[in-house]
Amino acid sequence: MTRELKSKRKGPAKAESVVVFLHGYGADGADLLGLADPLAPHLPNTAFYAPDAPERCINNPMGYQWFPIPWMDGSTPEQARISAEQSFADINAFLDKVIADEGIKPSRLALVGFSQGTMMSLEVAPRRDHELAGVVGFSGRLLDPDSLKRDVKVRPPVLLAHGDQDPVVPFESMSIAADALTDAGFEVYTHVMKNTPHGISPDGLSVALQFLMQRFSARS
Repeated sequence: MTRELKSKRKGPAKAESVVVFLHGYGADGADLLGLADPLAPHLPNTAFYAPDAPERCINNPMGYQWFPIPWMDGSTPEQARISAEQSFADINAFLDKVIADEGIKPSRLALVGFSQGTMMSLEVAPRRDHELAGVVGFSGRLLDPDSLKRDVKVRPPVLLAHGDQDPVVPFESMSIAADALTDAGFEVYTHVMKNTPHGISPDGLSVALQFLMQRFSARS
């Protein structure tokens, strides 16, 4: 049984494409939905969604988490695994509903994740039955590189962007994820956000915009 994810939406009443933002640990959907404002003028007829993760964050009760992080909040690895797997199902159900409600094909929906949201995006997208337009992952990592080849069903193009001064998720996580994805047959692009800590730089957002524009244009 899946949990319903609460989400806000920005964009035209009738959209031809959709971007779904998945936020980081301890944040909420509103934390990323503001990115729709600079992106929307360049992505006409696109709707933007930003759901809240289903669990209140252990370390920040005002925010949410897709799964607990043992070395940060005292949870166990088993609790983290079970929670993450439940969130994978929740996200898939949410994406299915958005696709149905908007009346679009899966190839017209892109995932944009940040930190823990990137981890969720890179786990969910390759295991869906139908390929999404693409995945943008900011400042995250691939949770389980070893299982990717075994479980992959579809291979949407992926853009990974990471700050080279990130103190939260090591910068090296980008190359590890990129190598694993490439080895599994994905088309992968990377961008180094120079002098950037754990966040999204203007140049990183610009590269993401170009990627999304290309993906939606290719799938029009």
